[in-house]
Amino acid sequence: MDAYQLLKRYNNGERDFKGACLSWANLIGATLERINLVGANLMEASLARADLSRAFLIEAKLNGAFLYGADLSFAKFKGSSLLDADLTKANLQGAHLANADLAGAKLSGAILKWVTLYRANLPGVNLCGANLNGINLRSANLTGANLNWTNLSGARLSGASLKGALLNGVKLSGAFLNGLNLDGTNFNALELQAAKLSGASLCRSQLKGTDLSGAQMRFTNFEESNLKQAILYSSNLKGGRLARANLMKTDLRETDLRNADLSGANLNLANLSGADLSGANLRGAYLWGADLDGACFTGADLTEASLRDAAIIGADFRDANLTGTVMPDGTLHV
Repeated sequence: MDAYQLLKRYNNGERDFKGACLSWANLIGATLERINLVGANLMEASLARADLSRAFLIEAKLNGAFLYGADLSFAKFKGSSLLDADLTKANLQGAHLANADLAGAKLSGAILKWVTLYRANLPGVNLCGANLNGINLRSANLTGANLNWTNLSGARLSGASLKGALLNGVKLSGAFLNGLNLDGTNFNALELQAAKLSGASLCRSQLKGTDLSGAQMRFTNFEESNLKQAILYSSNLKGGRLARANLMKTDLRETDLRNADLSGANLNLANLSGADLSGANLRGAYLWGADLDGACFTGADLTEASLRDAAIIGADFRDANLTGTVMPDGTLHV
């Protein structure tokens, strides 16, 4: 079938072209709304500015297709192959791309609002500056992707691979990052307010000045990470692993740190006023000059910790282990 035959039959009311062979077809500017091209071969086809809104392209082959500026809103691409396809400035609003292979695809300037990319293959994809607010990227492969200055606020990224991804200036406030392996990632000065990071691993990561206020980070691993001057106000770090982490000058006001591991952590000059550290492990931690006003250390282990010059007015140390702890006046508690 060639482009002329397809358009003639479509204009006569036919919509079912399942399995059609249209490789290299010239369909630039064509109106093909709601067309059924399930399993069709559209490799290297020219579809620039074509209207394929609400089209069925499930398991279609679109490798190398030219889709510049095409209207693909609410189209179904589940399991389709779009290797090296050009989707520059295409309208993909509401499109369903679950399990689609987009390796090497160009998505610069594309409209991706409400797109589903669950388990999509997007290695090295360029999404620099894209607005992906609320996008579904669960279990997607974003290895080496360019996400610089991308808005991923509220995005669902649980199970996704972000290894080697570029994340400069990315917005992740309210994003779902539960259980992800983000070891060694550079999140310096990023927006992660109210992000969901429970169970994630960020060992040896850089989060200097990062805003994590209100974030959910239960049992998250921050061991040996740099959180200097980060904002963790009113966040949930219950059961978190922060051994040997740098939390100097960090805002931890009213943070839930119950049963957290802060052994050997640097909390010098940190603000922990109103924080709950019940049952926390602070063995060998440094809290020089820290603000502990109203903090709860009930049952916490502060063995050999240093509280030199710390403000402890109103702090609750009931049942805490203070063996060998250096107190604010420099004396050693025995």
